[in-house]
Amino acid sequence: MHSCRSLCLSAAACVLAFPAVAAGPAQARSPQYVLISFDGAGPLEQWDRSRALADRTGAQFTYFLSCVYLVARENRAGYQPPRQEIGRSNVGFAQTREEAAQRLGQIWSARAEGHEIASHACGHFDGGEWTAAEWRAEFGQFSSILADAWVANGVGSDEPAGWRDFAKDEIVGFRAPYLSTGQGLFDALAQDGFAYDASTVSRGPAMPEGTTVPRFALPMIPEGPSARPVIAMDYNLFVRHSGGIERDDRDGVFEERALSAFRAALDEQMTGDRVPLQIGLHFTLMNGGAYWRALERFAEDACAQPDIRCVSYRTYMTETAGDG
Repeated sequence: MHSCRSLCLSAAACVLAFPAVAAGPAQARSPQYVLISFDGAGPLEQWDRSRALADRTGAQFTYFLSCVYLVARENRAGYQPPRQEIGRSNVGFAQTREEAAQRLGQIWSARAEGHEIASHACGHFDGGEWTAAEWRAEFGQFSSILADAWVANGVGSDEPAGWRDFAKDEIVGFRAPYLSTGQGLFDALAQDGFAYDASTVSRGPAMPEGTTVPRFALPMIPEGPSARPVIAMDYNLFVRHSGGIERDDRDGVFEERALSAFRAALDEQMTGDRVPLQIGLHFTLMNGGAYWRALERFAEDACAQPDIRCVSYRTYMTETAGDG
């Protein structure tokens, strides 16, 4: 189990270099932060796609990893989720040890590129009613599965130097599956020394709250012709647009609506209080990949602006430590 986590770790902050712009009032203001994250971090092609987006834009991302993606199906009996049968997961496992090993390589490469790896627990269960002890058991399994993953998947000789220190000390953030929280979770996060939680929802962009374990809340943002608020996450857009039933976005309407919502939410903060804007996606493509395409277009524009910092949650906390 983790007993201590530090924000001062080796993942480098991204350095943005863009053409000079005319001086103006906005340059004297604090930067606008944009925090983009991915839940689950399973499919290998989405690892490649997200890292390519970061390379194009200079952005850092936070990957909230589900640890079952590091467990081959043949080894699933080694995972014991709270209140569930041994070897059960709501999101499956790696199909093979080879697949899990490739994912380990993606994680280590992303870390080297300055991205943050954080926890999404393991089997993607609704833990809203779990006790602190049950959550800590889940956290413990995440830690041990992550630490032992190279050996467990038959590639122990390829384990990078520093991997076990990374697994022990660098997983400082958490997001609950289904954004389902409870007092047991909050107690467990504090007891296990997490630096932040990103599981809650707010009516709009909001500053993190709390001191022991600061809580970041995904914001509700106006969306669509009637500007009805929706959580700034692909799944919620998916439910809004197609009732959660997969549809190909042939006319581009879903993509354009998502992009417009992201841009409007950013514009409001750029001309307002500059509260960090958080956007969450999954590695699962929904409605033909409409929300990934919208995010890519958003990031390619926003993250190229010199007064916008597209960073991980951990980097944001490091850069703003002591503010306010």
